[in-house]
Amino acid sequence: MKTLRNIVICTSLFALPLTGFAQQAFSRPEQAAQALVKATQAHDDMALGKILGSDWQVYLPKKEVDPDEVARFLRDWNVSHKIVEQGDIAHLNVGEENWQLPIPMKRTAQGWEFDMVAGAAEIETRTIGRNELSAMQAVSAYADAQHEYQLGAGQFAQKIISTDGQHDGLYWPVKEGDAPSPLGPAFGQDQPGTDYHGYYYRILTAQGGNASGGAHSYIENGKMTRGFALIAWPVVYGHTGITSFMINQQGDVYQQDLGANSDAVARALTTFDPDARWQKVDDGE
Repeated sequence: MKTLRNIVICTSLFALPLTGFAQQAFSRPEQAAQALVKATQAHDDMALGKILGSDWQVYLPKKEVDPDEVARFLRDWNVSHKIVEQGDIAHLNVGEENWQLPIPMKRTAQGWEFDMVAGAAEIETRTIGRNELSAMQAVSAYADAQHEYQLGAGQFAQKIISTDGQHDGLYWPVKEGDAPSPLGPAFGQDQPGTDYHGYYYRILTAQGGNASGGAHSYIENGKMTRGFALIAWPVVYGHTGITSFMINQQGDVYQQDLGANSDAVARALTTFDPDARWQKVDDGE
């Protein structure tokens, strides 16, 4: 979910130049925070432009903001809010959970201003963390779905999304009253090849010598009966995620930073082969 509270930003926007910021300065960070909340409550884009800078919608585009989460942010503000100052930097924390706005305030010669440059970096860091957690949860959900599918079909699915009118993948549309498919439509947005929470996913149909049981194909006589595996990697390395993940029928998730060429490396992988470069993810992570 892309929200004001979570502030998930389209990653391509971070490549834009950080120019054109003519911001209002305040004598105290509390005043800056109050002005931000007031403008948010009033849906006053002009006021937000003065407070955050003329390019503020580059970082907080309307289409990426969930109105329900805006309301939650404002409710949390009314429950409690405080300013945490650390030298020339101040943060706004709201609500019982002490949630911190990712855009800090900084002291300048003119007064206190919202630091959109630092905010952009923090937004991206939080986005990467959420996406990586979602990817780990997604590959585990895939493994569970495969085992469920196998109970009914006698084999594992070789597709995530079923062919129209068929049940040859882990997801297929259902009518009211029908039993759900093993995997929900949110995984890949119901379209093969699309991303889910900043990650791509691809089924692997064989394993290598570093996997338990040794190297072999999962497919026998055209059916995938000897196991399954999945790899997940970031859509844009360093922006939507950093770590790549793998899982097979045994249910252990492995992780590795495949580097700046993650997309090419992941797409070239043909087997589940967790050598020493792949680290098993602890259940507590």
